[in-house]
Amino acid sequence: MEPRPRRVPFADRLRVPGGRDGRRMLVVAIIDKVGTGLWSGAATLYFIYVAHLSIAQIGVLMGLSGILGVAGPPLAGRLADRFPVTRVLVVAQLARGAALLALLTTNDYALLVLFSALGALPDRASSVLTKLFAARVAGPDRIRYQAIQRTAVNIGWAVGAAGAAAALTVGTTASYQALLLANVVSYAVIGALTLRCAEPPSPSRVVASPATAPGDGLPPTASPRVPATPWRDRRYLAFTGSEIWLFLDDSILQVGFPLWIVHATDAPVGLAPLVLVLNSVLVIALQVPLSRFGETRAAARRLLVPIGASFLTGGVALAASAGGGPWFATAAVLLAAVAFTLAEILHSLSSWELSVALAPGEAQGAYLGVHGLAQSAQRSLGPVVVGAAVSAGPFAWPVLGASLVLACLAQHRLVRPDAAPAVTAPENARAPEAPAT
Repeated sequence: MEPRPRRVPFADRLRVPGGRDGRRMLVVAIIDKVGTGLWSGAATLYFIYVAHLSIAQIGVLMGLSGILGVAGPPLAGRLADRFPVTRVLVVAQLARGAALLALLTTNDYALLVLFSALGALPDRASSVLTKLFAARVAGPDRIRYQAIQRTAVNIGWAVGAAGAAAALTVGTTASYQALLLANVVSYAVIGALTLRCAEPPSPSRVVASPATAPGDGLPPTASPRVPATPWRDRRYLAFTGSEIWLFLDDSILQVGFPLWIVHATDAPVGLAPLVLVLNSVLVIALQVPLSRFGETRAAARRLLVPIGASFLTGGVALAASAGGGPWFATAAVLLAAVAFTLAEILHSLSSWELSVALAPGEAQGAYLGVHGLAQSAQRSLGPVVVGAAVSAGPFAWPVLGASLVLACLAQHRLVRPDAAPAVTAPENARAPEAPAT
């Protein structure tokens, strides 16, 4: 019988895994999100009122940035297997600041697109590098560390967004530029803090080395070991593919709820921002307490069942919200928001643990980099899927919920303990020859 999830004493709940460097990187994450919250709330308005771009131009700018940003996670993962992750992270943080600062130098559309796209690459890379650092510095407590980090960054994001809202009441060019500069300063600060972090132990760093020559100590029949690669691991690629769909909660909450409330229900329009407030409050309140249910690979796999149930409940509740008056619609929307937020919290635990547990130590960075593609792809695909669901009407939400259940069941089968990694052999790798008799 498997052990039940351990109860964490209250005193231990205040302890941050990873010691001093774990706490320092937690501060880095908070400052990062405060800065991001300040700028994200003003970015679109900056391009409209300061750079004088049209809505269509802004859409193209963000779309191209998203496309280039997709390359960030796998590139960061590969670099982190070869170089110290802290140093790679510092470079990414400073590159984010430099690209953002460059926006102040021009209103030329082509240059704005270029600088935004160049900023998206290290921005997406930073999320993977931070996750990799946390996995290494916290060790077996990585799930708890991730839960604390998500709670902290939600607080940081809320503080930044509130600061942006206050600054935007002024509405001058100087106020928009001040928010941009505040985010640039946050990147410089977190870069300096990251430099003070010791490099966490790595399972094994892949380094370039010359081919082993005869007489180097290897038996004549042995071949140099070829490092594992996620691009040949069919199970990990399938796992990452299913993750794209399970990350849809982000687009549903950020895009789907506001559109659905306005276009399909009798709920008050003011409910839309309250849904995001409710989401943040629930994440802050529940992320750490629920982390004990995802501390092992087996526990993370079990979470896929309640994740699917939460997705289906949210889809049914959203569909029901279109069929009643204001009070009924409000109650149904709030129920759906709670269900999708619960799915988000549980999936973040399951996804974090499984993405690390399924990755071999010698290629951990490369594997987590590939896994980072799931969120990048969702950011492009998600708004399209959610927009189609809103346009299709109430019946689309239970169908979408059922498809998410199927994704959970497929992933549950993919990550079962008796499933061996489906890795294809590299073309240049030969099986050792049998010894002569």
